[in-house]
Amino acid sequence: MDNKLTLKILTPDGTAFEGCADAVFLPGSMGPFEVLPSHAPIISSLVAGRLRWRDGSGESSVDVRSGAVRIMDNVITVCAEL
Repeated sequence: MDNKLTLKILTPDGTAFEGCADAVFLPGSMGPFEVLPSHAPIISSLVAGRLRWRDGSGESSVDVRSGAVRIMDNVITVCAEL
């Protein structure tokens, strides 16, 4: 079992971030949620809020205005307006 997530944050201007994470926290339209390795595949819309991710060196974040996320096979692809 892979214990890392790959996070890709895509914007209309290009790739804002691509890297590994241990956990990702997303502002989902039905409420905030956390993604850990081996999460079930889902697609969700995002609302304005803070997208945060944690890795071995600490926590990082970016504010999103709106967007969507797809989670599949430990890859989190976020398409968002920042």
